[in-house]
Amino acid sequence: MRIATLTSGGDCPGLNAVIRGIVRTASSEYGSTVVGYEDGWVGLLEDRRIQLYDDEEIDRVLLRGGTILGTGRLHPDKFREGIEQIKENLANAGVDALIPIGGEGTLKGALWLHENGIPVVGVPKTIDNDVNATDYTFGFDTAVSVATDAIDRLHTTAESHNRVMVVEVMGRHVGWIALHAGMAGGAHYTVIPEVPFDIDEICKAMERRFQMGEKYGIVVVAEGARPKEGTMELKTGGIDQFGHEVFTGVGQQVADAIHERLGHDVRTTVLGHIQRGGTPTAYDRVLATRYGVHACRAAHEGKYGTVASLQGENIGLVSLQDAVGTLKVVPIERYEAAAALFG
Repeated sequence: MRIATLTSGGDCPGLNAVIRGIVRTASSEYGSTVVGYEDGWVGLLEDRRIQLYDDEEIDRVLLRGGTILGTGRLHPDKFREGIEQIKENLANAGVDALIPIGGEGTLKGALWLHENGIPVVGVPKTIDNDVNATDYTFGFDTAVSVATDAIDRLHTTAESHNRVMVVEVMGRHVGWIALHAGMAGGAHYTVIPEVPFDIDEICKAMERRFQMGEKYGIVVVAEGARPKEGTMELKTGGIDQFGHEVFTGVGQQVADAIHERLGHDVRTTVLGHIQRGGTPTAYDRVLATRYGVHACRAAHEGKYGTVASLQGENIGLVSLQDAVGTLKVVPIERYEAAAALFG
């Protein structure tokens, strides 16, 4: 059997561990070969593939962030228009099954390929942890660790200068990174996309700290956070070529609003892509490897139209349809538990 794999969408710590898991399982358990398509769906459409061998090179990638195959994005219209070319490329390469590794957008593409007769098994990937029907995605633990470390460091400098520090973390539609990093790092207020914020409430929490003698504050803001209607105006940045909203720096805008209302010194730290770079944590390496092993086994067992899924402590399979139906958002009770610690 010949397996093909690719990585699509944003890069993420642990991608290489998945690739390694696929290659080594295919070789050791089935005697199968694996090819990788470069730069995601674009490479599949353009037939840019490389042979992946179970050797010392694939063994070393476990420690590396990013993806050895490269990644990219492809407009959905171009993707759909290229279906016949994709089928031809896979047939010419002798590929029996495809394992795409990606987030919700990639898995939607995988579902569409499956519906068009291509044998597909997906692997969920996103630092945002927003893929439905799986408890955790690899990359999330690394992102939270990076963000928590940054918050830990900002406590001491904020306290030394009597400042409010606003930390903007990733999270376009969901606030899992902000929620976990804010709680782990002892933030004094956390703002997530699921719960529109009131800037006056944030200011009250910060002012109360100063009045009580704690003359500094840490506010964690997810990049997709939005204010309650009528409380604060955010700048708009339009839509990019892939249909994604262009953000305009909510962290800085929140910082400016706090300074304007309270007069305190306020600084902003935007962590940005540092959250998804570098070496994956041990947890993400293990989870990503397990995903790769199980996806490879599912492909050999003919369990197509599925995606590997963490359910409790076990890796199972769910349908691609279930995985892409809705985003996994932060439940209100989880946010309320964090809110008990604000101030």
